[in-house]
Amino acid sequence: MPQLSLHSPIGDITVSEEDGAIVAIDWGWGRDQTETPLLRRARRELLAYFDGKRTEFDLPLTPAGTPYQRRVWAALGRIPYGQTRSYAELARALRSGPRAVGSANGRNPIPIVIPCHRVIGADGSLGGYSGDGGVETKRYLLALEGARLPGL
Repeated sequence: MPQLSLHSPIGDITVSEEDGAIVAIDWGWGRDQTETPLLRRARRELLAYFDGKRTEFDLPLTPAGTPYQRRVWAALGRIPYGQTRSYAELARALRSGPRAVGSANGRNPIPIVIPCHRVIGADGSLGGYSGDGGVETKRYLLALEGARLPGL
């Protein structure tokens, strides 16, 4: 599986491609580095995002997950840049429960591009974040996007 790593303000991240689509973003520097056209494009888009010059990604994505998880991840992709939704709001929209939404959110294999960091608690608390750095990384991403939250 081709992978390409990059340095970012939240640490090193590695983007993985399979069958012409992005399938994962992981924290850390990947062992093998392969520069495919798609991975170079993903790196450019991520760096532009971190530089505040990109608010949306235009990458083919194929996250591996259950049909329910893919429904949740699709809903995450519809949360606009700089905005947040609560687990409860997403659960209502998906006719599901907040815990199920939180579980699917935590299993998102393509963080940042599928913006799981934009999901917060109904009380405005940040909740958790599965990426390296945990909640501090989530706080950084929300601040980068200009999200309005208490304490940001």
